[in-house]
Amino acid sequence: MVQFSLPQNSKVSTGKNFDLKNKPKYSKKLKIYRWDPEKNENPRIDTYEIDKNKCGPMVLDALIKIKNEIDTTLTFRRSCREGVCGSCSMNIDGVNTLACLKPMSEIKNDIKIYPLPHMRVVKDLVPDLSNAYKQLKSIKPWIERSDKKNDKGLNSNKEINIQEKKQSPEDRSKLDGMWECVLCFCCTTSCPSYWWNSEEYLGPAVLLQALRWIADSRDDQRKDRLRTINDSMKLYRCHSIMNCTRSCPKGLNPAKAIAEIKKAIVTEL
Repeated sequence: MVQFSLPQNSKVSTGKNFDLKNKPKYSKKLKIYRWDPEKNENPRIDTYEIDKNKCGPMVLDALIKIKNEIDTTLTFRRSCREGVCGSCSMNIDGVNTLACLKPMSEIKNDIKIYPLPHMRVVKDLVPDLSNAYKQLKSIKPWIERSDKKNDKGLNSNKEINIQEKKQSPEDRSKLDGMWECVLCFCCTTSCPSYWWNSEEYLGPAVLLQALRWIADSRDDQRKDRLRTINDSMKLYRCHSIMNCTRSCPKGLNPAKAIAEIKKAIVTEL
């Protein structure tokens, strides 16, 4: 039987325990992945205990409390605290989600927190999203128009082109379920196809964004966009495993968006 083992520097060890001296009536323990690239040490799991009566209800509230009051070296991303910016994406209790939207009350036992899986770790709970943003840039996430203008924004007749490109309510409704994406990449990092082909497969989040611009009536480069992603690796590494849809903290359906792109390629190209 074949046996596999991790390199010694990849094995996660047991770290420090930060228990409360005076045991409160309602406490919660958080087991958090820690790794510092500046230290020649293996990753570790540190355990922190907090008083739930002195903390907000969300996992992000607990992380902020730990950083402010217990261990200032803990590193993670966060910004809006309202599920809008997508900064605090991480793996909580085995599921990719946003820490600001995850109530601690939903987790019965100790809360286990790791960075997004299959991404290079910058430090602690901070993943390196450079490749994901590079892939996002490749699908041109902005409105593309065929109107030819010079450097001063003038058309060929030297007239200032300031006319608004209007969109009907019906066309605007076609973007529902796509514009709400906050690019937290919870879906992308839950996809096994992306784990093994992250250099070429665009992943659920970027493909959802691709459809958002393909479906925009104000954009007139629809077929060019479809041709760009009509590729065996960029698009067709998706095998409808559905992890992306299950893990989306905003309740979106990237798998359906990918199916819509495939359908459009078959019917329009």
